[in-house]
Amino acid sequence: MGPTPEELPRWREAARIASRARELGVRLVVPGARRRDVADAVEAYVRGAGAAPAFPANLSRNDEAAHYTPSPDDTAVFEVGDVVKVDVGAHLDGAIADTADTVEVGGGRRHENLIRAARDGLRAGIARVRPGVPVEELSRAIAEAIRARGLKPIVDLTGHSIEPYLLHAGKSIPNVPGRGGGETLREGEVVAIEPFATNGLGSIRNGPFGNILRFRRDPGPRDPVLERLYGRFRTLPFATRWADAPDERDALRRARGLLQAYPVFVERAGGLVAQAEHTVLVGPNGAEVLTAPPGA
Repeated sequence: MGPTPEELPRWREAARIASRARELGVRLVVPGARRRDVADAVEAYVRGAGAAPAFPANLSRNDEAAHYTPSPDDTAVFEVGDVVKVDVGAHLDGAIADTADTVEVGGGRRHENLIRAARDGLRAGIARVRPGVPVEELSRAIAEAIRARGLKPIVDLTGHSIEPYLLHAGKSIPNVPGRGGGETLREGEVVAIEPFATNGLGSIRNGPFGNILRFRRDPGPRDPVLERLYGRFRTLPFATRWADAPDERDALRRARGLLQAYPVFVERAGGLVAQAEHTVLVGPNGAEVLTAPPGA
């Protein structure tokens, strides 16, 4: 179910904030910058603009496709040639925007074709957005655009529908045809389209813990610390560094059965991965790109 006309300004504002936070992250990913500092700066921008992060800033590198955010003690820095996915989310009272781009650290052009493949796939998918259009049509356009550059779409990562406080609301937007389940787009719904391109096998495996958690359900009032944490995050993903006080760490250890832990998604053959993503509103005549770059 998409936002009502009265709610749309809130969704557009969340998307504007997410778009600017994405651009900030891209600018900050430079040689020698600490991953932790970049994530903190991006999330601080979102909060300072009056929103909240819809999920931790993801700064996945090279063969990491998604779901890495710095841990509380991460001291790693970006190195020249790293392929970094800057994946950012913002929400205003549950109105969510999700957007991403890829940068080659140091401004080189060794991986330009890979990055352009993901962006081409994104443009191709967005161009097919209309009410009543089968999701399969978007998937086919995305895959063809990526393959036209001699690269592979990642078959087991998808875009998704978005609803209030639900980042992944049930409808998938696959990056290859044959996986859409017969779904069609509906006017007024909000979807994230997010192609991933790789020079590897085109599929992912679960890697190590990516320092991201999510409550599966409301823990109830029996544990005041958990109740407080759930009040902050609801069912949206959050970073372990956001709950780093001793009582919060202890509460999260006690609540493992209530929590979903996100592994880093790693390209199965160790291939490099690029990502591009926009949140779009399915309008009567096509896509309104909510997270378009400022001034676009």
